[in-house]
Amino acid sequence: MSTLPPSHPFDDDKLKEECGVFGAIGVTDAASFIALGLHALQHRGQEAGGIVTHDTEAGFQSARRFGYVRDNFTSQKVMETLPGSIGIGHVRYSTAGNKGNTAIRDVQPFFGEFAMGGAAIAHNGNITNADALRRELIERGSIFQSSSDSECIIHLMARSLQRNIPERMKDALRRVEGAFSVVAMTRTKLIGVRDPRGVRPLVLGKVGDKGYVLASETCALDIIGAEFVREIEPGEMVVISNDGKLTSSKPFEQKPSRFCIFEHVYFSRPDSILEGRSVYETRRQIGVELAKEAPVEADLVCPVPDSGTPAAIGYAFESGIPYGMGIIRNQYMGRTFIEPSEQIRNMGVRLKLNVNRALIRDKRIILVDDSVVRGTTTRKIKDMLLDAGAAEVHFRIASPPTMWPCFYGVDTPDRDKLLAAQMSVEEMREHLGVDSLEFISLDGLYRAAGAANGRNSDNPQYCDACFSGEYPVTPTDMIAKGFELKTAAE
Repeated sequence: MSTLPPSHPFDDDKLKEECGVFGAIGVTDAASFIALGLHALQHRGQEAGGIVTHDTEAGFQSARRFGYVRDNFTSQKVMETLPGSIGIGHVRYSTAGNKGNTAIRDVQPFFGEFAMGGAAIAHNGNITNADALRRELIERGSIFQSSSDSECIIHLMARSLQRNIPERMKDALRRVEGAFSVVAMTRTKLIGVRDPRGVRPLVLGKVGDKGYVLASETCALDIIGAEFVREIEPGEMVVISNDGKLTSSKPFEQKPSRFCIFEHVYFSRPDSILEGRSVYETRRQIGVELAKEAPVEADLVCPVPDSGTPAAIGYAFESGIPYGMGIIRNQYMGRTFIEPSEQIRNMGVRLKLNVNRALIRDKRIILVDDSVVRGTTTRKIKDMLLDAGAAEVHFRIASPPTMWPCFYGVDTPDRDKLLAAQMSVEEMREHLGVDSLEFISLDGLYRAAGAANGRNSDNPQYCDACFSGEYPVTPTDMIAKGFELKTAAE
């Protein structure tokens, strides 16, 4: 079993992936489908993963491991312990609870035994009133086994007086604030739910005549050859029985949709489809908009691989400046590089990225990346380019300045660690030591995502709180801890 560090020393300048969920029903070997689906969703969480299945003879079975799916859920020995035609799975990066010191008990899916039978749940998102719920539940006798906010859902279900598990889940989720895309299972049913604002993605696919799958992204359907049916709608619950019958309900008060726009910018895989749009095409269009908003004379457009690649292609197309791979990523330098020595650590991003010197030398470079968070990696990349002989370095960022933390399922630094929250763009340019620095505007980002007229300031089409500071769901727990919401002056 491979073990991953809670915070990789060379990935500390990116917003951390959230989580990925996958469920299957009506297939011969659910665990294998789930393992493949989770492998396709590995970009959403590399810390740990888990699978729960049910078989009529073996009952509920589970396996939870630290590390990559490929290292833990490909051996015949493990997969034989997960029989059944129904199951759910989860890959995680911790977004609440015991960050940086995860115990195996925090790894989802979570399981509970109720009077009417067992149920397991896997959750992508973050519950913004989890602290208040946990205190209330503990005072009433609940005993928590993990530090995860997601466990609150199981305890709320246990306290519900409804007579079946889907109804208990509705009861529980009505108490929950924040963002949730949930897949759950009973002995005979697969359940999928999205929060009323649809902050996190969840899609439905079909396998054969009676088989169905639920997944965070469409790329997880592609890997198993499932047919994309549709997205689960914001505020919708679907219940699929093992005979292939699907029922849908809307158990929550209707709210304006506020899908996370950063899914388009960074989190989702470029080969996924979100809201009927290709993620790759949206990112390429971000580059087009960026070139219109922030042109500069230069010789070469280069991406920071791999997150900046589609936007760099769009920027080069619109500007007419040649595109080139000025930085090469070492594909074998991943999160499995454990416990580097101090000397190795000081090499920084050079372990992960290398400059294509022959291409860079004496060139004015436009470097395109998806975001700037702390700015530490950005400065190192700039130094690498100058050391390789670049004449000028101009940064173009495919998202607006990240000025506010996310409380809906993304592990974001505190606000005082976000570079854009502490400095103006010109101060950031001086701090990073680049010749110019420009971010795409919020309107430009919205146009690239398909909103022809840009952002509707009265009723924004997306959740963009990390850029705007406008939180669609009040972060109750964080306010109780002293977090201050955006003021009119800001």
